[in-house]
Amino acid sequence: MEYIIIFISAIFVNNIVLSQFLGICPFLGVSKKVETATGMGAAVTFVLTIATIVTFLIQKYVLDTFGLQYLQTITFILVIAGLVQMVEIILKKVSPALYQALGVFLPLITTNCCILGVAILVIQKDYDLLTGVVYAFSTAIGFALALLLFAGLREQMSLVKLPKGMEGTPIALITAGLLAMAFMGFSGIVN
Repeated sequence: MEYIIIFISAIFVNNIVLSQFLGICPFLGVSKKVETATGMGAAVTFVLTIATIVTFLIQKYVLDTFGLQYLQTITFILVIAGLVQMVEIILKKVSPALYQALGVFLPLITTNCCILGVAILVIQKDYDLLTGVVYAFSTAIGFALALLLFAGLREQMSLVKLPKGMEGTPIALITAGLLAMAFMGFSGIVN
């Protein structure tokens, strides 16, 4: 039951983008088309889940063991950057089709603060490995859901005639705010 609560909470109630405001750059930058939003959502889900496992293990078995907790942020950044590079190289060799589909998005993930934020949150919330992975995967699904909804809304808005001063970024920010308010409606579902 605990995992179901974490799953629902991370996707809807405490959505990483719409509630905690992490990952705003790709949320606004990659959300003009549903196709690119889908690719970014899949790439973030994959990398976030793997990065959480690796950073958790490094925190518990290296940083905590040797009293180096103060190196957490820089270590996690280096691990995430290295992981993204490794995933990119492996995908290029093993699955060129998947590499082509995610190729543009993999380097962008290195600078996505959502990845680093979730890795640190898993440690701060004192989750065990399985709970941390469930939380990371759920958070990534929530990120992808918000990104896809926002991309769909932006595609529809491109078909509508807007006042000159509202075109582009202003209407995108207003729409993001309305989407965040809509997700606030889920706040009573779980604690």
